[in-house]
Amino acid sequence: MKIHDLRQEYEGHPLGESDVDADPIAQFRTWFAEAQRVEVPEPQAMTLATADASGLPSARIVLLKSIDERGLQFFTNYDSAKGCDLAENPRAALLFFWQPIARQVRFQGVVTRLPREESEAYFHSRPRGSQLSALASDQSRVSPDRLTLERRVAELDAMHAGKVVPMPASWGGYALQPDVVEFWQGQQSRLHDRLQYRRADEATWVVERLSP
Repeated sequence: MKIHDLRQEYEGHPLGESDVDADPIAQFRTWFAEAQRVEVPEPQAMTLATADASGLPSARIVLLKSIDERGLQFFTNYDSAKGCDLAENPRAALLFFWQPIARQVRFQGVVTRLPREESEAYFHSRPRGSQLSALASDQSRVSPDRLTLERRVAELDAMHAGKVVPMPASWGGYALQPDVVEFWQGQQSRLHDRLQYRRADEATWVVERLSP
């Protein structure tokens, strides 16, 4: 198979500097709402890229759970591969790709842990099965087989029957506070629109056009 045979043309609406909000978070909210309106599958799915202390990169898909003045928030196991990376090197990147509307949004910044009480509140809002899976899983560690995992979930379900499932001590939330944000709109002939926000200070962003 020749990969170049899969080439696709993009035909997005032009994206000009005057079309975007001065605040990248407000602009992201607008684009996210548009992705929801046209029913992009799982618009909250984002690639999280981390690197360990030696600079070895790693990437995976996680789900955006909230966004506020502290940044973009997601939850995971602190002892997972990504959690270990973030403990060693708290800078990371997030990428959203909404193929049906030919858009990408990229974030770069520093990641911090959310307060435990917020993690507890979110953990207990999840379906019981998801809570049990989080409690049973030593995320990113080698497991002998799936049956071992299923048995562990069943044991924990029986142990906590009629009770609140306790949140694992190693589980919780993160927030990425962006200092660089890029909005990418696909265009014909690969002459894409790319507008980048750079943080000038606590309250001000500089918007620049990048060459495609």
